[in-house]
Amino acid sequence: MFPALKKLMSKPPEALRSTEQTVLVGDRTLPITIRENSRATRITLRIEPGGRSLKLTVPTGLKRSEVDDFLDRHQGWLFTKLAKFPVSGDLRSGGMISLRGIPHRIVHTGTLRGVTEATVVDGEPLLRVGGLEDHVGRRIAAFLKKEARRDLEPLVARHAAQIGKPVRSITMKDTRSRWGSCSWEGNLSFSWRIVMAPPSVIDYLAAHEVAHLKEMNHGPKFWALCQKLCPGTEAAQKWLKQHGSQLHAIDFT
Repeated sequence: MFPALKKLMSKPPEALRSTEQTVLVGDRTLPITIRENSRATRITLRIEPGGRSLKLTVPTGLKRSEVDDFLDRHQGWLFTKLAKFPVSGDLRSGGMISLRGIPHRIVHTGTLRGVTEATVVDGEPLLRVGGLEDHVGRRIAAFLKKEARRDLEPLVARHAAQIGKPVRSITMKDTRSRWGSCSWEGNLSFSWRIVMAPPSVIDYLAAHEVAHLKEMNHGPKFWALCQKLCPGTEAAQKWLKQHGSQLHAIDFT
């Protein structure tokens, strides 16, 4: 039995309906959610976007021993798949973080009240972060969230004006399953992590969600509109497919 997962199965059978634990996979500690589903006919193991958590769905009433056996059989698969996800970046002073596609070296200023700011010194892009050293990650996250809104709001306004559709609200979230969403009421939501991507990819995401204001689907008309708003749609999609998991994998806590 895989030691890290054996420890996971310590709760009584009834707790299998919905349990959330952490497991050690190689040198990574990952949260794993185990849920019963009455419609499930088999066990499914899913690595969530960014490779930062796992989800196990099992049929109702499945014996715990069967879950253990399943996890044993899929050890190799799990290690192989997780190896494709980068370990969270080093967000300490001297580490690197991307802003609009440009790597910035993190500099902890040591000042307790200094603002977080992107600058260039001797040709090197830097991200200067104040506050306590233990809070560097969360301060960077707050900075990225603010910068994402600063980029996305004018992009959304421009694309929405092109199609003559109003936007009710714009929200920044830290979602893992999608980069953005659009409601029937015109509320747009974006993952602020997108601001780490190149500007062309940020523009594509804005255009994608705005296009949903007119076409609430992913049919041919939607993609034609998306392409019209953002001619670089295909290149941006390719970039997200190749690099999106790296952005999701960064742990800012």
